[in-house]
Amino acid sequence: MMKINWKARLRHKPFIVSLFSLLLLLGNQVAAIFNADFTIYNDQITTLAETILAILVLLGIVIDPTTDGVKDSEQALRYKKPRKEGE
Repeated sequence: MMKINWKARLRHKPFIVSLFSLLLLLGNQVAAIFNADFTIYNDQITTLAETILAILVLLGIVIDPTTDGVKDSEQALRYKKPRKEGE
C-alpha cells in the first residue's frame, strides 16, 4: 500500500495548482472524445494554454509537497540515491 501524506499534499499550493491544471486538461481531452469544442479563442491560444497547464502539472509532480515552496528539504538534498523505507 502506498504511504502518501495527503493532508500535507492538499495543503501545498503548487500541488493544488497542478491538480487543478490536470483536471482542466483531462476535462478538455474527455470533451474532445465527444466532439465538444472548448477552443478559447483560436487553436494557437488554446495550445499555448494547454502547454502552460501541462508545465504546471509537471511542477506539481516533481516538487516535494512536504516542504515549503518548491525546493527540496535539507535532508533530501543530502541523499545520494532515493531513500528506502526504514533507512
